[in-house]
Amino acid sequence: MDKISIIVPCYNEEKALPAFYRETCAAVSEIDGAKCEFIFVDDGSRDHTADILESLCASDNRCKYLSFSRNFGKEAAMYAGLQNASGDYCVFMDADLQHPPKLLKEMYHVLKTEGYDCCAGLREDRTGENKVRSVLSRTFYKIIRKTCKLDMGDGKGDFRMMNRTMADSVLELKEYNRYMKGIFSFVGFDTKWIPFHNVERTAGETKWSLRSLFRYAVDGILSFSSAPVTMAGTIGALLILAAAAVGIWAVLAGKGLTGIPLLVCLILLLNGVQMFFISILGQYVTKDYMESKKRPIYIVKKRGGFSGI
Repeated sequence: MDKISIIVPCYNEEKALPAFYRETCAAVSEIDGAKCEFIFVDDGSRDHTADILESLCASDNRCKYLSFSRNFGKEAAMYAGLQNASGDYCVFMDADLQHPPKLLKEMYHVLKTEGYDCCAGLREDRTGENKVRSVLSRTFYKIIRKTCKLDMGDGKGDFRMMNRTMADSVLELKEYNRYMKGIFSFVGFDTKWIPFHNVERTAGETKWSLRSLFRYAVDGILSFSSAPVTMAGTIGALLILAAAAVGIWAVLAGKGLTGIPLLVCLILLLNGVQMFFISILGQYVTKDYMESKKRPIYIVKKRGGFSGI
């Protein structure tokens, strides 16, 4: 019998977990020929998430949990869950029920009978989401598609089931600065997309502020694209050519390069552009610096439900 590992990153999800557990258990009970395990990863929650997970593990031997020593981020939680999953198939799900459990049966059927390595949910809309966030998200995915040359379109999220071969390939990428959507696209494999409608969270509040989403977007671009560096060099070259052209024109026209205000504005503008692109280069250097430290992606404070524990 096949085994499906359901990996669930959790951060302050005490209100959502009971409903998630009930609905997901009901959904997996309808899957013929497969059993499941739950791998919950408590990403340094400050509420009673860890207590709920401990209770679930005590009452259901299919449940396992890892509790981080602090908040390491969703990407680290997903990696930790995948590292500790023993299933023939692995699926990532959010605890807020925005990833519908009813799709698990169809995903398993696709992988089992249609020859795909991965089956993923394609969110068709952003019902219940803030309009500003929706616009920013769509803009981000347009930018990342053009700069990264990877299949990371709007609506193509983390909700996906993959076979063990693809899961092991994802685990081979051990970089500290992780961007899982990019990693899924990078490793390749045949993926089938199943459309679903977005719904509001079942309980609790989103943990993604505009600031954290912006930081997440920047990490994604810098992790999988060298386009900002190339753009910096291109704009620098154009500025040099433009400055030379203006200088030649002024000399040939007999006007001379005069005007202190104009000179000051040009100096400020050019220095501003220079500093901006130095900061982009600095981001790449910083990421390389963090990778060279070889720090652990996460640190486990407590675990439960695993064999021998």
